[in-house]
Amino acid sequence: MPEFRLLHAGKVRRLYAWPDNRILMVASDAISAFDFVLDTPIPEKGVVLTQLSQWWFSQIDFPNHVVSAEVPAEFAGRGVIVEKLAMVPVECVARGYLTGSGWVEYQASRTVCGIELPEGLVDGSKLPEPIFTPAIKAPMGEHDENVDYATIVELHGVDLASRLREATLKIYAQAAEMAAERGIILADTKFEFGLRADGTLVLADEVLTPDSSRFWDAETWQPGKSLPSFDKQYVRDWLAKESGWDKASDTPPPALPEAVVQATRERYFEAYRRLVGTELKLG
Repeated sequence: MPEFRLLHAGKVRRLYAWPDNRILMVASDAISAFDFVLDTPIPEKGVVLTQLSQWWFSQIDFPNHVVSAEVPAEFAGRGVIVEKLAMVPVECVARGYLTGSGWVEYQASRTVCGIELPEGLVDGSKLPEPIFTPAIKAPMGEHDENVDYATIVELHGVDLASRLREATLKIYAQAAEMAAERGIILADTKFEFGLRADGTLVLADEVLTPDSSRFWDAETWQPGKSLPSFDKQYVRDWLAKESGWDKASDTPPPALPEAVVQATRERYFEAYRRLVGTELKLG
């Protein structure tokens, strides 16, 4: 939009300058997988991300960056006015269950980000307790790098590192309990934090959405077998197992078939319905 100055364009979100040192954050319908932004959008996905984040921000007992949901009409539903913060360049990941890149690492070393785990776990196992497994944010198109806690201390100091870990695990614990009450397992999730001028740590970006989390159906969860999800794992699985695309190549992923688009869209809306308890109203 010409009347709004673009500050940053990410994989899914656009940040625009806003008066009073604020930012207009807008979620698009783009979807990313394996560090590629796919050519095929998921209709209304950006609305789901924004509205589910807004709901979680209202539930979570932690300072957040939201200032107002009153945005220009063209951004209705998918835009929000937020604080301008000094963002901490760390993906703050909490894992309550073993899967994804954590499962891959565990098979090789019995560790995840330097944290030793018990023998005998399988893909989808519940961990003895939730763990903090950070990643260093990479430039767009490159893989974020999983690192151990000592690396975060080295990069950001012991005080900020400990605050990030404590906040991540605290928010995860609250959210996982709320999700469990709704029949959903919050397997893992990633948070982003920023700092106010006075040093206050603030939860920012999106929070606890199907883009940033793994949500499993508690009734059908079977470690080592079935992990049906309400998130973009469906797209990852189609790309890796059915599309014929080689994710190790430099070739961009293929377009998503309409059936995959619609099935993915339904999973996002189902996550909203199950968590919030109501249908997401559009328009």
